[in-house]
Amino acid sequence: MTEEPTTSDPSEKAVGPSRLLGLLLAMAMFVLVVDTSLMNVSISSVVRDLDTTVSGVQAAIALEALVSAAFILIGGKVGDLIGRKRAYVLGLLGYAVGASAMALAQSLTAIIIFWAVLGGIGASLLLPAMQSLIHGNFEGAAQKKVYALVGAAAAIAAAVGPLLGGFITTYLSWRVGFVLEVVIIAVVLSGIKLVRDVPYTGPRVIDLVGAALSVLGMGGIVLGILVWQEGGESVGALLILGAIAMAGLAYWLVRRKRQGKPTLLDPDLFHSKVFRLGITGQMLQQIALGGTMIALPIYLQMVLEYNAMQAGLSLAPLSLSMFAVALLAGKKAGDRRPSSIIRWGFVLLTIGIAALIPIVPRAEFGWGLVIPLVIAGSGLGLLVSQLNNYTLAPIEEERISEAASVNSAAGSFGLSFGLAFAGAIMLATLSLTFTSMAESSTVLPPAEQQQVAQVLEDDAEVMSNTQLEQLLVDQPPDIQDEIIRINTDARPLALQIALLIPILAGLVGLFNSFRMRRIPEPAAPPSGQGPAGD
Repeated sequence: MTEEPTTSDPSEKAVGPSRLLGLLLAMAMFVLVVDTSLMNVSISSVVRDLDTTVSGVQAAIALEALVSAAFILIGGKVGDLIGRKRAYVLGLLGYAVGASAMALAQSLTAIIIFWAVLGGIGASLLLPAMQSLIHGNFEGAAQKKVYALVGAAAAIAAAVGPLLGGFITTYLSWRVGFVLEVVIIAVVLSGIKLVRDVPYTGPRVIDLVGAALSVLGMGGIVLGILVWQEGGESVGALLILGAIAMAGLAYWLVRRKRQGKPTLLDPDLFHSKVFRLGITGQMLQQIALGGTMIALPIYLQMVLEYNAMQAGLSLAPLSLSMFAVALLAGKKAGDRRPSSIIRWGFVLLTIGIAALIPIVPRAEFGWGLVIPLVIAGSGLGLLVSQLNNYTLAPIEEERISEAASVNSAAGSFGLSFGLAFAGAIMLATLSLTFTSMAESSTVLPPAEQQQVAQVLEDDAEVMSNTQLEQLLVDQPPDIQDEIIRINTDARPLALQIALLIPILAGLVGLFNSFRMRRIPEPAAPPSGQGPAGD
């Protein structure tokens, strides 16, 4: 395998080994997304094998997300300075070290250092570098197809991850899943000679104040959301700190730009209405995906009492339709306006999730969700096939890493927010509903009503009826039956309320897509020119 010539001839970017390169980039994205899914479904096994605590493993997962989001803007700038191809390789190596540590770890400390911290930094390097390399190695229809392929890989990894992790954990070992990650990364790195580096000719000075503000801003907001999800304290202070730091970052960037000094990222990027609308759409799509992927697995495992494999199989219509439609849209989009495809994506996504609302209390098996999941998955497939290309199309190569970093940060924030907000709303609704039903019960004595209310206030949790029966084994039969009845009635309502979060994100995304339709379609600018303005 030989190095591709670094030619500027556009025709040479989309032929020959480029199809293999697109596949390798998609494999890298798959590993990036499936990594956390493997960790999530392996929590109980990791706790048992390493003799640690659930809260400790959850803290490691939260730390990985926090490090990735906090350093992603800096990761894009580092890629500018050391080379996007080199940043891509270092990001993959960081993930490989983290996965190897998971396969060999004998303590939680090793997981925190190598998987959470080093892996999170690897993600912050990998995401913006990958988007920069796609932008620089492909053009026109080929670029759209690769964006669609990589987006589809991310989407299917998010949906299939629990199934894959459940199978490996159940029948093999959770360590095997991380060994397979290392193997995939080795395959991806074996094709690194296919990658044409994307040069950066801008200023090579690091904006340390901007970097610090970006870490405080993104870190504070994401940490606040994660603490909120876990029911911790000081959520408001963390969110305020993050918001102040982000506002400070915006002021600092504009001030530095006016003084003619190097900045962490160019604030002129946001002069492009296409770019602003694109990153907004990216964030809303990820909020919808995150909200859906927290509500549906809980429904399948806690209400229908499915194991991880059964839940993954039930979610397969969502992932498979997402993957198929993303590939099909990438190939068949033709001259259709990306904004039109994005609009239909949000329409189908919203309709599909809304159709789940009346089904949730009535479905007795997972396949009852097939039609809504196919509709929602088709909508997500349209979105992942177009949003990255729409957002980054008007950005010239010299600034693509900055733009890709912001785009990735918007997606990471949206996914975290969707997961945390939908989960928090679901638990709050469950607590209020369960408490209200218990207090109005004619079967439960006042002492039992107060005990139920207090337990839920201290530790609200979605529980299956089987789990609840085990906790109530010492209670009289009539008390057991009444609490089981209340649990059976309260859970679907809580899940329905949680699904309103992705529905709302879909509706806002639909409104955003109509704004896209009112402006000219993005087109790649000639080299050296800035992004299109308003």
